[in-house]
Amino acid sequence: MALPFLPGNSSNKQLGKDRFHKSQHFDYTNGVPMLVGSEKPGIGGEPLLGQKVKPKYSVYPKGQGVDLPSWVAFDKQVLCFEAYFQEAVPEARDETYRIRKCNIYFYLEDDTIQVVEPEYKNSGIPQGTFIHRHRIPLPPPNDDQFYNVFHFNINQQMVLYSRTFTLTNCDTFTRNFLTKLGVRLNDPATVPDDPYSNLREQIEKSMKPLRPYERCDTLKQFLDQDRKVLRFYCFWDDTESLFGDLRELIMHYFLADDTIEIREVISPDSGRDAVPKFLHRGKLPKHGPAQIKQPGEITDRTVLNVFASTSQGKRYILDSLKTGAVHEEFYKDCDLTVGGEINVWGRRVVITDCDDFTKDYYRLKYGIVFLSIAYASPPPPRFVPPYNGFGSEEDSLSSCQGLLPKPPQKDFRKFMEKDRCGLESNVLNFRAKMVTADPVDRERLFIISFYLCDDSISVFERPQRNSGVIGGKFMERSRVKKPDQELFKSELSEYFTAQDLYVGATLCLNSKHFQLLDADEYTLNYMEQHAEEFPKANLGTILSKLRSVPEEKQSEIRRFLALADSNNTGFIPSEPFRGLLMGLDCGLSEHEVLVLGRRFTVREEPEADVGLMLAVAQDLLKKKHFEEIPDLARAFAYHDRQKTGRLSTKESRTICKAFQLPLPENLLKSLLSKFADGDEIDYHALLAGINWIERPAAPVLPEDTLKVRERDACNSS
Repeated sequence: MALPFLPGNSSNKQLGKDRFHKSQHFDYTNGVPMLVGSEKPGIGGEPLLGQKVKPKYSVYPKGQGVDLPSWVAFDKQVLCFEAYFQEAVPEARDETYRIRKCNIYFYLEDDTIQVVEPEYKNSGIPQGTFIHRHRIPLPPPNDDQFYNVFHFNINQQMVLYSRTFTLTNCDTFTRNFLTKLGVRLNDPATVPDDPYSNLREQIEKSMKPLRPYERCDTLKQFLDQDRKVLRFYCFWDDTESLFGDLRELIMHYFLADDTIEIREVISPDSGRDAVPKFLHRGKLPKHGPAQIKQPGEITDRTVLNVFASTSQGKRYILDSLKTGAVHEEFYKDCDLTVGGEINVWGRRVVITDCDDFTKDYYRLKYGIVFLSIAYASPPPPRFVPPYNGFGSEEDSLSSCQGLLPKPPQKDFRKFMEKDRCGLESNVLNFRAKMVTADPVDRERLFIISFYLCDDSISVFERPQRNSGVIGGKFMERSRVKKPDQELFKSELSEYFTAQDLYVGATLCLNSKHFQLLDADEYTLNYMEQHAEEFPKANLGTILSKLRSVPEEKQSEIRRFLALADSNNTGFIPSEPFRGLLMGLDCGLSEHEVLVLGRRFTVREEPEADVGLMLAVAQDLLKKKHFEEIPDLARAFAYHDRQKTGRLSTKESRTICKAFQLPLPENLLKSLLSKFADGDEIDYHALLAGINWIERPAAPVLPEDTLKVRERDACNSS
């Protein structure tokens, strides 16, 4: 008898429970936070009355170790099944149904399914991805659930969106995975034959003869000679026809397949339309044009009908003697020679020249050396009317070159290469004076700048106190014509170039004569580095001029050098050397003498001031707040085992680097060398010199710091 539902008579369901929380909307599934939604359980995580927990993803075997989520554990792991489905074909004469093969992929990371149908040639059916990758629900009435890994097995049927698929087989990975999961796999099934596919295979086999077989392999020639083309320059003499002339042609012979292509060179204002090709690429017959062949007359093989009977069928055999074959000769590379003629469909084309690659090809393969043949005189020069004074000469010339005038083209490549880039100004600066009889103008100094990007020149006058002349810009930046040129002429005027400017040269800039006296360091270095562009700075050219001095002059030079260098030191002062070179009659300019002096001059670097170096070092240590000099002194004393107050240069540098002494490498190296006595460093004197706390030095200027660091950098380099 049931007890009444009264307090104390019913069992307490809360006994033994320790979880009374309200269920959340979010939960972890396979280690991934997901939204639970309407399927959340009741109080304490217990299912509600009538609620069933449905698995969302496949249950995979747990491994020995960390419980990873499925999208990590099964990343890039896919089960592959071979399947087919039968499709009805209504209103077709050759087939009533069709067997379509496909592959079913099951992605373990998220239980998604993809169905792909392989593409078959000339099937007439849109093939490829049959069902895109997504989770597929089970057929009704279980359409609220999805397929998982346990629904798959071979030799069984699956319904995907009302279409029945039969799984026939799977790959090795799928078989091993399902076996480890505990799934007992069925035996593989066979795919039924498709009647229409079998019919098409029989038709295709009947169209291909089985025997005999002749193979013509051109793959090796293509792989060896691909992208190798012989280029010949030729002409076609068409002067015999009405309004005919000499036609220039370029012939290309492709070594990959022995084909020929011809293009025509059409000169400007020739009156001819520009056509893409004179002859399309193809094999060129030697004896063309020939009579057009009938269909089937030219074939690769000749088939003989041996006999045909109703009882034994038809018998065919290949004509090995090729009695009915038509042999047609085509031009090969051995038929093309400079000076030879070829027949281009009835046109007589003469080969006159070829490019360097073609010459090398014939020299290596056939041992033939080609020479060019002159076949026509150069075209007469075009008449250009003289300059009329309107606009620039280049602009006036461009108006004569076409009906639509175009602005003159500038050398953009030169502008991009020679324009200012960082510290490279690409501007040559010269100091000059005016060549005149006026005593006031003779004292004026100018800076002539030549811009390499566009060959323009600007002149700036240096202001001088109490000279009575206002300095500043003397001439605007522009290209300057050379003097003594006719104004109204057909040819373009010559402008000053970079090679016209050198020390000692005289320039006429807008009717003012200037003599170049000197150049800055950047200009001299640039001209020496680009000696192939500047003959005045080419050391080889200068030495060749000196070698051309007569023998008696050379003996005088030796006597002069012996007198100038009485102590046999190998050095003489620069002024006697300059006077000696300028006195020689070998055509040396002032700039060439300057280049020789710069090349063979020995510069004595001044000794660096130790006090200034220590002041710069103290200034740097003070800015970096380096206060570990006592610790540095203790480190030096610790490594000085003999207590001599000296350590080797290597040990001293290592200690400074260990304390991260904030000094540049060049300055530290110079200081160590100053306090070195042989290979040992007096570290007491060094530490006393850089101690900015106890023995501060006088303040230094920024230019002194920069000068010391630059000097140290030059000495280290």
